[in-house]
Amino acid sequence: MNDKVIIAGGGAAGMFASIFAARSGCQVHLFEKNEKLGKKLFITGKGRCNVTNACDDGELFLSRVVTNRRFLYSAFYSFSNLDMIEFLESHGLPLKTERGNRIFPVSDKSSDVIRLLTSLMKESGVQVHLNTPVKELLMEDGRICGVELENNRREYADAVILACGGLSYPQTGSDGDGHRMAGKLGHSCTKLLPSLVPLVTQEDWCHEIQGLSLKNVTLTLRQGKKQIYQEFGEMMFTHFGITGPIVLSASTCVHKYLKKGNLQAEIDLKPALTEKQLDERVLRDFAEVPNRQLRNALDKLLPKSLILPLIQVSGNDPYAVVHDMTKQSRLALIRTIKALPLTVTGTRGFAEAIITQGGIPVKEVMPDTMESKIVRGLFLAGEMLDLDAVTGGYNLQIAWSTGRAAGIGAAEYVKTLNE
Repeated sequence: MNDKVIIAGGGAAGMFASIFAARSGCQVHLFEKNEKLGKKLFITGKGRCNVTNACDDGELFLSRVVTNRRFLYSAFYSFSNLDMIEFLESHGLPLKTERGNRIFPVSDKSSDVIRLLTSLMKESGVQVHLNTPVKELLMEDGRICGVELENNRREYADAVILACGGLSYPQTGSDGDGHRMAGKLGHSCTKLLPSLVPLVTQEDWCHEIQGLSLKNVTLTLRQGKKQIYQEFGEMMFTHFGITGPIVLSASTCVHKYLKKGNLQAEIDLKPALTEKQLDERVLRDFAEVPNRQLRNALDKLLPKSLILPLIQVSGNDPYAVVHDMTKQSRLALIRTIKALPLTVTGTRGFAEAIITQGGIPVKEVMPDTMESKIVRGLFLAGEMLDLDAVTGGYNLQIAWSTGRAAGIGAAEYVKTLNE
């Protein structure tokens, strides 16, 4: 079959796999169900494409991987985030580093990333078939021998790379097809859950301040006495609860706890100040406006739309005059600013999830080549695998590292097969 490799899926992992399989001398055919490549890549980072993270410590980078980080060691150290930065810049795509070491194209256009990858695919001889869904995998004598397309046409190859994505952003074509096809050949699949997704809260007042963004706050999640998450950064209130970078990252660790019940969230609105320092600050502010009502005395300290809900949560009367407040009432206000409580009841669904948590168990896959341990000649990459990380470019790096490993692994496999 002339060292032929078929790739199902034209997202980040599939495109990257195709480049490296073709550069290794294989005839590569990529089949994509959509009308264009990189449809999900196009909307990542709000259309700006957070391609990776600039963290220069490999162990620290991998610590941001939530599920099965040890499996990723081989693929990551063979092609790290720093390698990805060098790869893109050496091929003419200028990059910039933003808050949290997030890496974006200087142009702020995800289309530039897709254009570059598409160009490299073309240069490498990858043959792209758009609007062509893969329906089934073909196997013979325990080995992959090709795919059946939705029009019932069969395409034969020595190896197949499944890079079909998960269930997140279903409008981009993600429907779990890859997991279904792998399952028919004996692979299992862990439960698929929405991740990097907003959290739903019980409190009505979130709806009243929807759209309010907070910077430099600390979010803590607990279940009973157990702290399950804490992070400093940005977040936003919505009509259903909370979202934003630190909330999305929090969603990666909540599902197993939510099965047991609701979570208690606390927002420290002034993490740089201790309770004592904050109390001194409030006393100074109150001294300037002793005759004002409490609802009009916190403008220097808090966003305007948050003042009334926070006062009510603290148990204070918003119409109380500042100089009449007791020490007990003031301290209740301080504690609420340091730990504004929310009740997390769940997450939003796959339509709003950036990634899918769960997938093909990594114990069924070779970590250096991404080859299936169950079916010879089948390789898996990207969101097909039970691998995920927090927000900040880490998940796309998983796609790049596993995609490259699968592309090279498939090429080496078919060359050995045809010697």
